[in-house]
Amino acid sequence: MKLPGPDHPITITPNPKRVRVTADGVVIAETTHALTLKEASYPAVQYVPRQDANMELLARTERTTHCPYKGDANYFSIKANGRTLDNAIWTYETPFPAMAEITNHLAFYPDKVKIEEVA
Repeated sequence: MKLPGPDHPITITPNPKRVRVTADGVVIAETTHALTLKEASYPAVQYVPRQDANMELLARTERTTHCPYKGDANYFSIKANGRTLDNAIWTYETPFPAMAEITNHLAFYPDKVKIEEVA
């Protein structure tokens, strides 16, 4: 485990806006409780609480990855409109203690879904 620091800063802040995630026009998640995670020079990522996602459209996959700062990630595919978007979502179910805020949250690959802030 590596702790975020000056060489690799990570911040997690509540997003005050409504965040909607869609795939092929189907709403996968919508929340006013998203967390914005900014990590080093990477683009900001919206982490959506699981309770604000339509989990019936998601299927856990066997894929896992490891981040030295956040921990082990698990993945879900999205099944919407007869299509499957493989490994379109990642989640840290037991992240390192410094990242505990993102437990039970989902992050979406922006090249697979539409992520927007709505009024």
